[in-house]
Amino acid sequence: MNLVYLWYMDLMTLNSSQKALRVNLNDDIYGSFAEIGAGQETVRHFFRAGGASGTIAKAMSAYDRAFSNAIYGEEPKDRYVTEARLRKMLNHEYGLLEERLVREEDSTKQYFSFANTVATINFAKTFKGHGWIGIRFQTSPHSAANEIIIHVRMRENDAKHQQETIGTLGVNLVYGAFNLFHDPKALLLSLLDGVGHSAVEIDLINFIGPDFKHVDNRLMSLWLVKYGFTDAVIFSPEGTNLLPAEVLYKKNILAMRGSFRPVTKVNMDMIKKGYQIFLQSKRVDKDRLVVLFEITMNNLLSDGDIDEQDFLDRAEILCSIGQTVLISNYQEYYKLVDYFSTFTKRRLGLITGIPGLREIFEEKYYRHLNGGILEAFGKIFSKDLVIYAYPFNNDGTIETVKDVKVHPRFRPIVEYLFYNRRMRDIEDYDPSILSIWSREVLRQIKTGEKGWEDSLPTFVDEVIKKKGLFGYRA
Repeated sequence: MNLVYLWYMDLMTLNSSQKALRVNLNDDIYGSFAEIGAGQETVRHFFRAGGASGTIAKAMSAYDRAFSNAIYGEEPKDRYVTEARLRKMLNHEYGLLEERLVREEDSTKQYFSFANTVATINFAKTFKGHGWIGIRFQTSPHSAANEIIIHVRMRENDAKHQQETIGTLGVNLVYGAFNLFHDPKALLLSLLDGVGHSAVEIDLINFIGPDFKHVDNRLMSLWLVKYGFTDAVIFSPEGTNLLPAEVLYKKNILAMRGSFRPVTKVNMDMIKKGYQIFLQSKRVDKDRLVVLFEITMNNLLSDGDIDEQDFLDRAEILCSIGQTVLISNYQEYYKLVDYFSTFTKRRLGLITGIPGLREIFEEKYYRHLNGGILEAFGKIFSKDLVIYAYPFNNDGTIETVKDVKVHPRFRPIVEYLFYNRRMRDIEDYDPSILSIWSREVLRQIKTGEKGWEDSLPTFVDEVIKKKGLFGYRA
């Protein structure tokens, strides 16, 4: 009977109740639920679906801070909606399963521990809410445990709806962990089943454990942006996905946009010289400065779609030289500046080449705005922002901010911004490298021509050769 029922459910898209029931009907899945801050919405689905006694060893919610601290320990600065808190919950609860259950009696059981820590919308509706959700689980009785951890930002304006959303999302995660772990992309896409992108944003996901050795979490980040889960993600030089809010909160931000296909000596000179100028500002605190290499989704497009291997090649190079990478869906600079300003009021810096500066003055990017380009510039320069422009070798003529080619009616804007030092030239540049073009370097790598190594930073050519990036063949 159960096998027939499960086969039938395979033919349809499962809702939360059906997913919970399917997990409950699997006699080998057994574990605990610990939920803080948004009710016990996830475990409620499993209790209501039926057959929960074979799945749930324990369900709890330590809402009171004193009780929570007694169980999981205290948190620095009394911050409880954090990844650190979630990990403590998973560690503690999974440890209890191993400690209190007799493995000999549960020889076929796959243990799991699900946890979340969530802050829902406040009464004044000035804070929408966010949360951490995770699961630690086995895919076979005697295997080491895996983890899937996500961070969500709430978009709904009603606490009850947010709680229901967290519950559905939690069910999707538990179901996906046991049924889709072999296909992380399908698992990721299933997380918003029955929820919708308008209800919640997922801006971080990390797959950890023996069953995810083949998973590149940087690619998971790319998928979050590609499939509309969020508009921006950040990953570290180690390739670990980072929470944007934690990276950018109350920081000075210096970002450089590019294709980095591959990163060249020009890119490195741009970031080095721009960084030096940025630090000269009294409004910049070196100890609270984050530097980002930004790649837009538009920069990743190839023949109308994203070449995932090409993305990973770029990511591999940037990580190998110790850079933190931002992937965004913000083709227009004013959207990027708006995004940064949600996390910080400190001075921002953008580094671009003269061709990129020209694009900022292209009206076609602002036709959807009622105020057109002036509205966009109001959004950009109402913030504490400085744009640093690297010179451009235009057939032997060196172009700078002062002579950038824009429509005549925008010339007064350029002059005003330049006079007020909101747009500045990077003057201490290396003239010997201005003729380097990443497109030409890429072509040389692909065709096997000699000499492309001289256009790249130290060790980058070795990484490309060793790992066969960008189509390189020895």
